[in-house]
Order: sequence, then structure tokens, then C-alpha cells
Amino acid sequence: MNSDALLKFICAELEELKAKDIAVLNVGKFTTIADYLVVASGTSGRHVRSVSENLFDAAKKAGAIPIGIEGREGSEWVLIDLGDVIVHVMQPAVREFYKLEDLWSVRPSSKVADTPSS
Repeated sequence: MNSDALLKFICAELEELKAKDIAVLNVGKFTTIADYLVVASGTSGRHVRSVSENLFDAAKKAGAIPIGIEGREGSEWVLIDLGDVIVHVMQPAVREFYKLEDLWSVRPSSKVADTPSS
């Protein structure tokens, strides 16, 4: 499954699993670790765990080869590494704190930093 097909599959599964605020970040031009990051919220720890485990299982059944899943124990932030697409399922407070969407956005600087004088 190519990265675009995998991305479509993941987004459809997340919607089916009632994940909230699904965001897709095209990070392929910034890094070689993945083509896309998908960030979604769950409504509770139980929902985050359920969404992530069901997505992991569905991806395997669809022929994707999951590399790993991290964070199931606490279920505040679960990362599912599906190779070309990395999925983050987070509780809203954790998502707001880490602001992954802002971290991966690139904006031109509005001013030049002062340089020390010699």
C-alpha cells in the first residue's frame, strides 16, 4: 500500500472509530522518517486506547505492516508507526500541551534575530 492509499485508509478508519479533530501533516519535505503525520484526539483514555488498538489491527488486516505502537499503558498519547504514516492519538489536554501541528509547521520568521556586537 503506497503512502497516499495508506493515508486515506487511516483517515477513514479514524473517522469510523469516532476520533476527533483529525489533522494530516505532510512532513515528507521536512524529514525522511515519514511522508505524513496524522494527529487525532480521543475523548478519554479508554477512547484513545480503543482507537489506537483498532487502527493498528485494521491496518494489519488491510496489509499494512505496522512497525510499532507506543503509549497504550497510559493512553494519554498513543503513537502508531505505520511506516510512511505515523499516527498520534491523544487526549485533548495532551494535544494542546504538545501542539504537534505547530511544531511541524514552518513559518518564515517575521524579524531577524539580533546578533551580538563585537
